[in-house]
Amino acid sequence: MAYRRTPAVQARLDAQREAVLQSAVGLLAERGYGGCTMAAVADRAGIATGSLYQHFANKAELSVELFRRVVTREIAAVNAAVARRDAPQQRIAAVVETFAARALRAPRLAYALLVEPADAVVDGERLVFRRAFRDVIATEIAAAVAAGELPEQDPVLTAAALVGAVGEALAGPLAAEPAPAHEPAPAHEPAPAHEPAHEPAHSDNTTVVPALVSFTLRALGGRDDSDA
Repeated sequence: MAYRRTPAVQARLDAQREAVLQSAVGLLAERGYGGCTMAAVADRAGIATGSLYQHFANKAELSVELFRRVVTREIAAVNAAVARRDAPQQRIAAVVETFAARALRAPRLAYALLVEPADAVVDGERLVFRRAFRDVIATEIAAAVAAGELPEQDPVLTAAALVGAVGEALAGPLAAEPAPAHEPAPAHEPAPAHEPAHEPAHSDNTTVVPALVSFTLRALGGRDDSDA
């Protein structure tokens, strides 16, 4: 006779799985994929590493679930920002503004989501992530074209180009973040007393988001208010 879990046992396992995912999100934001090992996640969640394998067969499987959770949260934030705008061009700007601003506020997490080397299955999830943002933008471009606010164009092609351009523009600032806390500098190479231990991710990240919004509106063929 096959063993059937009682509701109490299933509830305990579900709670443990949720704790694992929350711990993994925290580690991903602090250390990136490289530091988000099975052992580290188990330790953060307060369980034995063996118990973690009850929920995820390997790091790749955990990473995919983790990626989907974080991406779902980011897409929800973008959709909420879009819903607060009226005009199609403003809605497109809201996608770029929200995505870029959130990435720069959590650079290590964004770097892990966008460009950090990871398992092949994670790269597949990244493609789904980019397409989701592309589709949000493409919908608004099509609406703006239909309303006569933008010139005729292929909404999907333009949206895909914008997603690629924004991701590439953010890659530099995100990659410039200091090394994770679990990777300290060698003891024999201390930072000089007259210099900071590291430089900030970008000399003026406050200009990045407005510049990307302006670029987006210009690329669409619309009017950028800074032109006035």
